[in-house]
Amino acid sequence: MTDKMAILGEGDSVLAFKAGGIDAYYASDREEAKDILRKLAKEYAVIFITETLAEQMDDLLKKFNQSPYPVILPVPSGSGEGGYARAKMKERMEKALGVDILFNREDK
Repeated sequence: MTDKMAILGEGDSVLAFKAGGIDAYYASDREEAKDILRKLAKEYAVIFITETLAEQMDDLLKKFNQSPYPVILPVPSGSGEGGYARAKMKERMEKALGVDILFNREDK
């Protein structure tokens, strides 16, 4: 595994990442996304996944999170943020740091 980064998402949600030099992969549904994610996990150290797909694959993401790599980070999709990505990021930060650095506050 290298230090490469990728994004997995639906539609145009990944274009900004691709413009920034991150390898972009598209999936139209949950099953296709699971297959692609399994392949990406063998090659990439960091994988961003759009919130819409991540939420649909929460069971698989929990398995990946038991290992240090790849780091899989949900990001808001083009349709906006539903809260899943923020909750998972907070959860991973607490696990890594051992404390709630957000002090249990929500952005308003």
